[in-house]
Amino acid sequence: MRNTKRMLMVAAAALAVGGCAAPDVGEYAAERPVLDLQRYFNGRVDAWGMFTDRSGKVVKRFTVKLDCSWQGDEGTLDEDFTYSDGTKQRRVWKLRKLADGRFTGRAADVVGQAEGQARGNALRWRYTLALPVDGRVWNVQMDDWMYQMDERVLLNRTAMSKFGVRVGEVTLSFTKAT
Repeated sequence: MRNTKRMLMVAAAALAVGGCAAPDVGEYAAERPVLDLQRYFNGRVDAWGMFTDRSGKVVKRFTVKLDCSWQGDEGTLDEDFTYSDGTKQRRVWKLRKLADGRFTGRAADVVGQAEGQARGNALRWRYTLALPVDGRVWNVQMDDWMYQMDERVLLNRTAMSKFGVRVGEVTLSFTKAT
């Protein structure tokens, strides 16, 4: 009986871990249009987004105005957020293009360095965000996926977790100015 319970627990744990696995960015290599971060995030980009908690309830809505520029393989994404409650926030990303479609990024509220890779129409970023919550700061892991839909539209979905437990999701729609 004890062995049966142990086997069931191991099987349940394996299913739980496997259910959290994300696709590999390489699976999108043939998808078009190809996401060229330096081209898409250059100039003015506007975004609309929302944060949902783990139950799926929309907790916060926001808009973002991005002013983006590149000098060779070094990029700056200057983001101005306006939230539905009237609060404002600014995040400035410093990006670096590496070989093989890889990128790194830093921002004041990112713990350490973001790492990402682009293939086809997709980019996957992973980083830890220092997120203020009720007067405290939580270090939340971000699993950030971007998909270029056409020349102007890019969709973004980010799973947020703490201690391996999903705490919410961010969904964004970017539109590049013409």
